[in-house]
Parts: sequence; C-alpha cells; structure tokens
Amino acid sequence: MSHTLGIRQAQKQKTRQALLDAALGLLEEQSLSSLGLREVTRAVGVAPTAFYRHFRSTADLGTALVEEALGSLHPMIRTTVSTADDSGERIERAVELIARHVDAYPAHVRFIARERHGGVQPVRNAIREQLARFGQEVKDELAKDPESAGWSEDDLLMLANLYVDQMLITASLFLEALEGPAEERERVAQVATRQMRLISIGREHWRS
Repeated sequence: MSHTLGIRQAQKQKTRQALLDAALGLLEEQSLSSLGLREVTRAVGVAPTAFYRHFRSTADLGTALVEEALGSLHPMIRTTVSTADDSGERIERAVELIARHVDAYPAHVRFIARERHGGVQPVRNAIREQLARFGQEVKDELAKDPESAGWSEDDLLMLANLYVDQMLITASLFLEALEGPAEERERVAQVATRQMRLISIGREHWRS
C-alpha cells in the first residue's frame, strides 16, 4: 500500500511540476492575468479538472512560480553576503550570482520582472514578500560589519533594500543582454559593480 501511495504521490508531483513548467512557457508571451487554466492543462495534456488538484486558481499557480523563481535564492544570497571579506568582494560575488541566475533561469527572471507590477495582486504580494525577506537577510549580514556600528535598524534595512533593488535592476539588464554579444554582458557587469560600489561609498559617509 505504501509503495502504491509513493507512486501516486510522485505522479502527482510530476503533474504539478508539468503545470508550472507549461505555465512558465506560456507566460513568455503573455501576462498571468490573461492566462487561462485551460491553456495550461491543454499544454500538459490533462483535463481542466486536474488543475484544481494542484492549484486553487491561476493566481495560486502564479504564487507557486514566485516561490520557484525566488525561494532557492535565499541561501545563495546569504552566503554571498556573509562570506565576503570586504564590500568589493561582496559586490563582485553578487554580480556574478545574478549573471549565473539569469543565464540558468531566464524565464523565471522575466516572469518576476513582468509580474512584480502586474495585474494579479496575490502574485504581486508574493513577490513583495520575497523581496522583503531578501532585504531582511541582507540587513542581518550587513549588521555584522564593523562599519555598521551605531547604525539604526531602519537605516540598515534601508541600505539592504538599496542593494536588493540594485540587484533587481541588474538582473533585468542581464536579461536584456542575454542574446547579445559578450561585450554587452561585460558592460552590464561593470556598470552594476560601479553602481553598487557607489552605494558602499555612500554607506561610509552616512551618519545614522
């Protein structure tokens, strides 16, 4: 019996992932607000009723895509921020992480960029919550720096969110340069590095 249940659970997970993958592919050409569940189930080859065994709505599917797109980045960003010896190394690692992520998951990055200000509120909220988590995690690591002595919690969070916002901008620029020449990607990396260094210089002169 347990073996049968295991097979069923594996099949259920496989179908769920197929729905997510199909939706992500369809969202390359349209927004989530215009996506119909019948389009998704047709792409997977399952009945429309099967959709509701996995998601309550297309908005629910969208929030699952947000988790898939951003959830795995939390430990990587914490490691990138926490293991660097100085701000220059931290910035270089952050830019490299963004470039690799865009290379590996361009459809996910495009989905987040489009839906961050899109028409589906639960998905906007899910993205906002994920970004708030990034800000808090970066703040916690920045607080360990000697330069943070005397800084208020609010100012540290403001600084962390500046870095997070810049990382989002950099991801969008890498996405635009994805099909371009290597020189364009290098230019994006250089500009992103300089912009984050400017934030770091501002940090040195800020009085909390």
